[in-house]
Amino acid sequence: MIKRDFYLSKLRATIGNGLVKVITGIRRSGKSYLLFDIFKSHLLESGVTDDHIIAVQLDMDDYANLRVPRNLSAWIKERIPNDGKPVFVFIDEIQMCKPSAEEMKDPRTCVTFYDVLNSLMKRPGVDIYVTGSNSEMLSKDIATNFRDRGVEIRVWPLSFAEYYAMGGREKAEAWDSYLVWGGMPLAVLANDDAARASYLESLFDRVYFKDIIERYNLADDGYVLGTLVDVLASGIGSLSNPQRLAMAMKSERKVDVSGPTVNSYIEHLEDSFLFNSAARWDVKGKRYLSYPSKYYMVDPGLRNARLNFRQTEYAHLMENVIYNDLLRRGYRVDVGVVETVEKNKEGKSVKKRREIDFVVNSGTRKIYIQSAFEIAGEEKREQETESLRKSGDFFKKVVVVGGSMPPRNDEDGILYVGVIPFLLDPAILEGLM
Repeated sequence: MIKRDFYLSKLRATIGNGLVKVITGIRRSGKSYLLFDIFKSHLLESGVTDDHIIAVQLDMDDYANLRVPRNLSAWIKERIPNDGKPVFVFIDEIQMCKPSAEEMKDPRTCVTFYDVLNSLMKRPGVDIYVTGSNSEMLSKDIATNFRDRGVEIRVWPLSFAEYYAMGGREKAEAWDSYLVWGGMPLAVLANDDAARASYLESLFDRVYFKDIIERYNLADDGYVLGTLVDVLASGIGSLSNPQRLAMAMKSERKVDVSGPTVNSYIEHLEDSFLFNSAARWDVKGKRYLSYPSKYYMVDPGLRNARLNFRQTEYAHLMENVIYNDLLRRGYRVDVGVVETVEKNKEGKSVKKRREIDFVVNSGTRKIYIQSAFEIAGEEKREQETESLRKSGDFFKKVVVVGGSMPPRNDEDGILYVGVIPFLLDPAILEGLM
């Protein structure tokens, strides 16, 4: 069993809060396993009896007749015990439940799965948990529809902390392996590297691209989408915008596509949780800047598999892993821009822009983080920390370096820490907030 205590604690905290719990995340990241195995086991161990857990997996043939909203509603309501005790309702792949074409002709009488969930919410003691993500309706859409009546719990592929906790490897060995293979659960459990690679590569065409193409009725067979993913994966952590990406696709891959089309495709990739974008924040001007943005992939193993494991640049992969982990912990993350006016060699005043990899936000508090895989010598250290030192404020500043360096501060109050302890010990960052 892969333990996912981070998400179990989130689910436990939502018990009985009167909202629909919507479990989202990229497909094959373990949403169903979290709900139907880990969380169900917790409830049973806590004294909930099996007849007070009503579980429906709509992607299984046994439940095919419940893919009609009216049938699903009646089936669940028939099984709710009338004894005043809490009842837990689990529905997997909720988007598979949809009215017939005939029903949809009359919106006044048409019943959707949203109606089913709203009706169940009104029942005293009924606690509802749903997952959903496929070509008919990606899970992000479900979360949007329940914005004021639901709580979203986003599930990520295994974090490095979860990966290491499975045991069997020293920290450094586990870290090197994680940067290559990532944390998709079934890839982690595969018997050998060949099976891992085959599984990760197959996810794109058989699952992710298929979903996006069908969901958004894309005209092409996935070639343009695949080319965009290749370009984004090659340049993770690099500043770019849709127009630049379109130009790169044309010059490098001979794919003629417009900037607006690329922008639309990026939105589809983000909606399906394959990529996340980080906007730029003007640290001194305290405002968001328009393009370019940075794009990061949801899992290093997926990224490497898409590029046939030919571009395993550890510095970029480390930055990607740090970004993902910050989002997983619940922080809002931007790319920082520090603008200064300085004298050049000729004595003229010139504007300079320097980048802070991550501006980590928690309420009104901020922390600045630089990802520096290797700092070889004083000149490199000065270069990596210049944007931090010229930010003009007193927010905490961190440089995450490769390896296992324990936390230590320099004379400027900047904290240096190795990526391995940074990812394994959330208290390092929490203590600075």
